[in-house]
Amino acid sequence: MNEQYRPQKIEQKIQQHWQENDSFKCEEDLQKEKFYCLSMFPYPSGRLHMGHVRNYTIGDVVSRYQRMQGKNVLQPMGWDAFGLPAENAAMKNNVAPAKWTYENIDYMRNQLEQMGFGYDWNRELATCHPEYYRWEQWFFTKLMDKGLVYKKEAEVNWDPVDQTVLANEQVIDGRGWRSGALVERKKIPQWFLKITDYADQLLSDLDQLDQWPEQVRTMQKNWIGRSEGVELTFDVQGYGELEVFTTRPDTLMGVTYVAVAAQHPLAMKAAENNPELAAFVEECKNIKVAEADMATMEKKGMALGITAIHPLTGEEVPVWTANFVLMDYGSGAVMSVPGHDQRDWEFANKYGLPIKQVIRPLDDEVVDLDVEAYTEKGALVNSGAYDDLEFDVAFKAIAADLEAKGKGKVTVNFRLRDWGVSRQRYWGAPIPVINCASCGAVPVPEDQLPVVLPTDVEFDGSGSPIKKMESFINTTCPKCGGPAERETDTFDTFMESSWYYARYASRSSENAMLEPEKANYWLPVDQYIGGIEHAILHLLYSRFFHKLMRDEGLVNSDEPFTRLLCQGMVLADSYYYEDDNGGQVWVAPTDVDVKTDEKGRVISASHRETRQALQHDGMSKMSKSKNNGIDPQVMIDKYGADTVRLFMMFAAPPEQSLEWSDSGVEGAQRFLKRMWKQVFDHLNVGGSSVAIDKDNLTDVQKELRLKVHQTIQKVSDDIERRQTFNTAIAAVMELSNTIAKFVDISEQGRAVMQEALEAATLLLAPIVPHISHQLWQELGHDSDVLTAPWPIVDESALVQDTIQLVVQVNGKVRAKINVAADADEDVVLHTALADENVQKHMADKTIRKKIVVPGRLVNIVVA
Repeated sequence: MNEQYRPQKIEQKIQQHWQENDSFKCEEDLQKEKFYCLSMFPYPSGRLHMGHVRNYTIGDVVSRYQRMQGKNVLQPMGWDAFGLPAENAAMKNNVAPAKWTYENIDYMRNQLEQMGFGYDWNRELATCHPEYYRWEQWFFTKLMDKGLVYKKEAEVNWDPVDQTVLANEQVIDGRGWRSGALVERKKIPQWFLKITDYADQLLSDLDQLDQWPEQVRTMQKNWIGRSEGVELTFDVQGYGELEVFTTRPDTLMGVTYVAVAAQHPLAMKAAENNPELAAFVEECKNIKVAEADMATMEKKGMALGITAIHPLTGEEVPVWTANFVLMDYGSGAVMSVPGHDQRDWEFANKYGLPIKQVIRPLDDEVVDLDVEAYTEKGALVNSGAYDDLEFDVAFKAIAADLEAKGKGKVTVNFRLRDWGVSRQRYWGAPIPVINCASCGAVPVPEDQLPVVLPTDVEFDGSGSPIKKMESFINTTCPKCGGPAERETDTFDTFMESSWYYARYASRSSENAMLEPEKANYWLPVDQYIGGIEHAILHLLYSRFFHKLMRDEGLVNSDEPFTRLLCQGMVLADSYYYEDDNGGQVWVAPTDVDVKTDEKGRVISASHRETRQALQHDGMSKMSKSKNNGIDPQVMIDKYGADTVRLFMMFAAPPEQSLEWSDSGVEGAQRFLKRMWKQVFDHLNVGGSSVAIDKDNLTDVQKELRLKVHQTIQKVSDDIERRQTFNTAIAAVMELSNTIAKFVDISEQGRAVMQEALEAATLLLAPIVPHISHQLWQELGHDSDVLTAPWPIVDESALVQDTIQLVVQVNGKVRAKINVAADADEDVVLHTALADENVQKHMADKTIRKKIVVPGRLVNIVVA
């Protein structure tokens, strides 16, 4: 064994060993317990970043641990390969999106292999491969047959330069994030999946997900937004019935106006002969519709000049249009109760509309509607026959009276809206529909799938190239045989990421989306790992897709992911200087010289080459915008993959943010060097191949064995149940400290040391697999550490002849004593009181109380 730890040489050799032996290939084996571990697949942007490294290291640690538990482990990897960034790169670099994507995949795959991640590359997939999206298209046609797909006009953010729909997040100050063009609100035909048909299931089945973070379940519950209320109608002269939904029918007697969206038919009709109103409607077309914006933006509106009839009192109330009412939510109309809704209160105050109190607190709290709305539930006032009724009773009474009049009914509403799956971009899976003037929208027949996306295209900067490609568009209707046109919209990339986990489980199938026997062996995923930013949409769409596949008979489970771990962000220091225009120029941390105080806080920073003074902007998420990303490749080349993996797992609990630290990385490497040296020193004095004679060990030998098996116990629990990998590593480091103090080269001493070093190697094998592989073989094993069983706790080693107790005097620690494990209280007290330091702190004082906490401490109270 070489005395020096040389990670690059070791890691390259062992990775080659894994490749040659196809070490991570797995097959279905009904005789073995399976474990499916999956980390969210990456977008092939060109390089791994530290967020990827953290995510995938966590998954690899879990996978390797479960493999050592004797389970049949599946850990696959693939590429979320469609999307707008590839189109942008194509336009910027004059390279086809397909070429750019596949080159990035090759580079990133190599990086993943260098990190030592144990993926079954036989199951690799890329969502831009026709063999993958073929089945997505097939499944879409099945959903069309079931009536779970429809097309309707929907209002979208439209970038007139890029000729594409933008998500709300891509609209910055009213302009397209890439083109800078003023974004328009435009109605275009869009394809939708009826996720609302599954709203109840998606909500109730959250109860099955007891191994998901509560935060994520709450976020999904709020997004689905089930609410029980009353659907009621106001009569509007010249229009008919205006439908609204409310969860607070108890406030119905406080309605002082009705508000409709600017795009509501009532507002549009009123605007026909009112230029000022027409201008307001046009203005509302371009407002942001993100909820955070809706809550804080200025409330604006105009009276329509018409009135609605209150369904119970018959009173007339004015109808207004307001910018905070959205056509896409509910019916596009709301009953406004400014006394008991803050948004309605702000609007009423601005436009001088009446504010009426109809709810009073159940206690003596004073309500001042001049200050703000009273939004709590209470008892009714100023509500005629309903006065003094509390919420539940009032809800039922008012709902019953509305139903009797034919003006309302109790109903359940959901905040969730159907999923718009069509995009007007090029780099995506073509939607498998043929539009025929005679037959309408016709699904592409199965024998004509996949509809392959043309890859030999040119970008001129004005929209998707296939929308101008007659050879792609023009086709024949499968129903009538007449001329027809292909759908030129492509799928939202959430479609691909909503079922990729299932395709891994049936990757080799060429004749089916999934082979149920294989899919049902692996699914659901036992452990899913990814960022909290995917807590709602990706996870919700995946859950929906899984239920759709279940109902198609492809899988037999209700949920896709049993256990979920959301890892925190990776943070790094950021530095900048100001340019001549006052702009911030960000400098990479690797180009900065830093001076710190004794606590590690930054005192000053300067550019390494120019010596220019820099401002320290603190820790922030690694990002291109602040140029504070650390290239994993640089770290691998400098320290080796195991060091990077160890630091990533040790620096913070997995769900918390991790602060990048060069000194922390160096510390991780020092620990690995120390571990290597401990094995080298042990072998240098002869090593050991003899069994431990448990009945004839010295106290020192027993003490090391106790620490070994306590560590096995703790690390097993930390990885399996708690998933606190940082504390697992800390426990092995403590064991290493104990090993360092153990000096006994007798035959039994070396046998105990052999056990300790083997245990440390096995416990770290999931985290630092390369060095563990090498050390395992140096310790005399022919087998691969990958297939070695996880160490088992020897209960007899945990039995202590003596135990250490803390001795306190008036609550302050004054000594530590060793006593027989079965010593009675009198012996414990006698030993404690005999300690020299304890006696010193009791001098000239009277003992008032003696407290013995068995197995832990003795407290002497003196005065």
